[in-house]
Amino acid sequence: MSIQDSTSSAEPARSREAFVRTGFRWDAADAYLFDIDGTLMNSRDAVHYNAFHAALRGVFGVEMKIDNVPVHGNTDPGILRAVLRREGREDHEIDALMPQMASAMCAHAQKHCEQMRPELCPSIYELVSTLHARGKLIGAASGNLETIGWLKLEKAGLRPMFSFGSFSFPREQRVDIFRHGVNTARQMLSDSAVIYVAGDTPADIAAAKAAGLPVIALATGIFSFRELLSLNPDACFGCGTDLLHPE
Repeated sequence: MSIQDSTSSAEPARSREAFVRTGFRWDAADAYLFDIDGTLMNSRDAVHYNAFHAALRGVFGVEMKIDNVPVHGNTDPGILRAVLRREGREDHEIDALMPQMASAMCAHAQKHCEQMRPELCPSIYELVSTLHARGKLIGAASGNLETIGWLKLEKAGLRPMFSFGSFSFPREQRVDIFRHGVNTARQMLSDSAVIYVAGDTPADIAAAKAAGLPVIALATGIFSFRELLSLNPDACFGCGTDLLHPE
């Protein structure tokens, strides 16, 4: 489903949705870890989706679909594991073949990358470029496999502003992805660097809190502003436009 332009005469202007915890400044961090899907962009293609099926078919030799498996806030290895468990596979078998599945997914995405059609979430390019211009260190912290994550950022025109990334496999849990991102950012800056997370799912908020990181929630995925706000992020916005343009 395409995102409608809120300035269109056919649609009423949406109300600004914004919450900022008292004393919190969204622009005060030294580095930012951005989730990709639902936070920076939404994919209007089936490349990533089909990569799962290509890997499952190529490694296990059977047709398995990721449909009806939770994907929002999950990681690529976590999605593969959920599908295979549903099909009765044991974790030891999944673990043994996870490297092959990850490689197969990345190979499929690279082969079909020209079909990728990422759609940036509202005001994301302005937000990322504003932070970049202010000298902030910007990194990706995503459940995507690394090759797939970088391909998406490249196709979306954001790659030059990202200095590093933390992705899934061998990390499967989101909190571990965030912790790895923090370690990388602090190696690049200093041990005292202040780091924020930006995400669009309850899983992002929970993982950021578990990693001891302030979190900015953006309701640009499938979860509403109210749903995300109920989980007590440090800041919550309907989209990047609400963050950048308070009036």
